Amino acid sequence: MSDLLIEHLNFDYQGNKVIDNLSLMIEKNEIVCLLGASGCGKTTTLKAIAGLIKPSEGFIKISNKTVNDKNVFIAPEVRNIGMMFQDYALFPHLTVAQNIGYGLLSRDKTFKRDRISEMLHLVKLEDLGERYPHQLSGGQQQRVAIARALAYKPSLLLLDEPFSNIDHQVRFQLIEDIRRIIKDQQVSAIFVTHSKDEAFAFSDKLAIMHQGEIIQQDTAKMLFHQPKAKMVAEFLGQGIYLDAQYQGGQCFKTSLGDVISTQAVDENKQKGSLYVRPQYLSLQAKSTESSGIDDVTILSKRFMGTRYIYRLKVSAQEIEVVATDDGLFNTGDRVDLNILPHPVNFFIN
Repeated sequence: MSDLLIEHLNFDYQGNKVIDNLSLMIEKNEIVCLLGASGCGKTTTLKAIAGLIKPSEGFIKISNKTVNDKNVFIAPEVRNIGMMFQDYALFPHLTVAQNIGYGLLSRDKTFKRDRISEMLHLVKLEDLGERYPHQLSGGQQQRVAIARALAYKPSLLLLDEPFSNIDHQVRFQLIEDIRRIIKDQQVSAIFVTHSKDEAFAFSDKLAIMHQGEIIQQDTAKMLFHQPKAKMVAEFLGQGIYLDAQYQGGQCFKTSLGDVISTQAVDENKQKGSLYVRPQYLSLQAKSTESSGIDDVTILSKRFMGTRYIYRLKVSAQEIEVVATDDGLFNTGDRVDLNILPHPVNFFIN
């Protein structure tokens, strides 16, 4: 049974379609990320799930209970949803313990005390219950926010850009910790971000959004290696397009030579474009026996710690290549460029 089911959701704002026939399903204890560029409708979708806006069409079910359709609109406070915001929204005049227990005001004192103690232990803040938010680090404030959101055992957790204010050095450790907490509590969650790195680290599945629609939903690995649309491929990583002709088997012919796919190929594909990412391009010293194209020149190189990034001029276009060659090549060098076997992203033009 799904914890969240949305079908054919639409929402207009001042005559502009913000959510366009959107459908989404989240399974029990699954974390799904709405991923897309700013303005694509991610936060509006979250607000519709929470009941903060009323869609013009479609229906929403949470834990098999209809909360929105043509004849039903359940108020936000009775949808049993936990929310975690970008700015944490902690009450500055309340202690950590009081913030966590804020949603438990209607419960008896013993239950409330025990639940606050349990949540403090869960987020590893046992000794900080009497402190105030301004006495905590950003990461500690975020732990308080997740503890408060989970304290009353919601059916669904909504997270709106929760990691954007956290210092990069500790962000991914915190992402791992918050993910563990959510999984331990057996809560399903929907997470909004524009960062693919956060999405990959935090989510079980991604739903790629564009202009109010979900273009494709799957695991990060499947979306990265088998995008169904150019927009999905481009959003998940930089690359270049090469005109390609399918040669049969798992081989494509391009201007940079033959390209071999390491995954099965739809044999109905004929002419189209390959989307090739920098990590699948390989540089070699110029050879008189090169089978690739002749005019490849290094325009610049950047040292990135464990690798170099070369910017190349290849005929009429410029591309980047990621290499771990100890800076073997220099600006102005002419080189050979080859494409390594990889899971090919092929699109019919």
